[in-house]
Amino acid sequence: MADGEAAKGTVLVTGGSGYIGGWCVIGLLQQGYTVRTTVRDLKREGQVRAALGKAVEIGDRLSFYAADLTSDAGWDEAVAGCDYVLHVASPLGVAEPKDPNELIVPARDGARRVIGAAIKAGVKRVVQTSSVAATSRPPGPPDSVADETQWTDPTLPKVSAYSQSKTLAEKAAWELIRAAGGATTLATVNPALVLGPVLGHDFSESVQVVERLVSGRVPGLPRLGFNIVDVRDVADLHIRAMTAPEAAGQRFIAAGTYAWMADLATLLRAKLGADAAKVPTRKVPDFVLKLAALFDKDLGAVTGGLGLKHDFSSAKAQAMLGWKPRPLEDTVLDCARSLIAEGAV
Repeated sequence: MADGEAAKGTVLVTGGSGYIGGWCVIGLLQQGYTVRTTVRDLKREGQVRAALGKAVEIGDRLSFYAADLTSDAGWDEAVAGCDYVLHVASPLGVAEPKDPNELIVPARDGARRVIGAAIKAGVKRVVQTSSVAATSRPPGPPDSVADETQWTDPTLPKVSAYSQSKTLAEKAAWELIRAAGGATTLATVNPALVLGPVLGHDFSESVQVVERLVSGRVPGLPRLGFNIVDVRDVADLHIRAMTAPEAAGQRFIAAGTYAWMADLATLLRAKLGADAAKVPTRKVPDFVLKLAALFDKDLGAVTGGLGLKHDFSSAKAQAMLGWKPRPLEDTVLDCARSLIAEGAV
């Protein structure tokens, strides 16, 4: 290992087998850090190494530790000797569980375990992956723009279990850091809908937006829209927030262009040629989707936002950290092409 690489320091990325976690590992290795990552089962190490190896030369700078958000075991060992921690691992769910605690408890208690271990080990900074789901104001006028000063109120009716889990996990992290009052600082990254290249079949549920369009698994185009952000840019923002002195104690929204499903479909059809043959062209009336949602739990989670534009601003990350999201077209097309290359659509 070169001296310059060793001097960069050691970073633990929780959940390196996940979509954002994997790209964080790649970004850190590209920048010369020594990286550790946690997986729930060490039997996955070979599979994860193979996936990450498609994007970066791994060498001897990546090691794996077994740790689970629902258990204390393994966290102290994984964190010991680390300079930084990127806490990315979290349960992800689009479909609404019968009991919100299925998502809330592992997310909140997992954050406490990881940050508790980081404080004990004297880590310089933890960057926790939160979500714009934790920065949403109550439904207000359409075309409103939210920023980091807003917090989701998890007690309001119709707030999803996923939004509750992200909000309560982030609040738990801030409380723990404040109570410790020591040298370990915290920053959070709050991504919007994360798309971009996949490294295998084990990709995030967020990628289903593109996967369903390309595979024709949606019968039409509902009036749904999202701020979209590239997974590579999300990883870049984590690393910037990890090292910038001014990022301590700050939240950063990671969001790029707002796009409707119809915009994505138009882009795919314009650029993918024959590979976009199944992308739908007709729009789905709101009432049809609401009817379908009675039978499809995944749809039930999104019907409340039909026709409403809830925009999120990443101005703070751009101004404070020099972060810049790449063009929407690059993100969406790289996502689609990687799904096709992996045989996932």
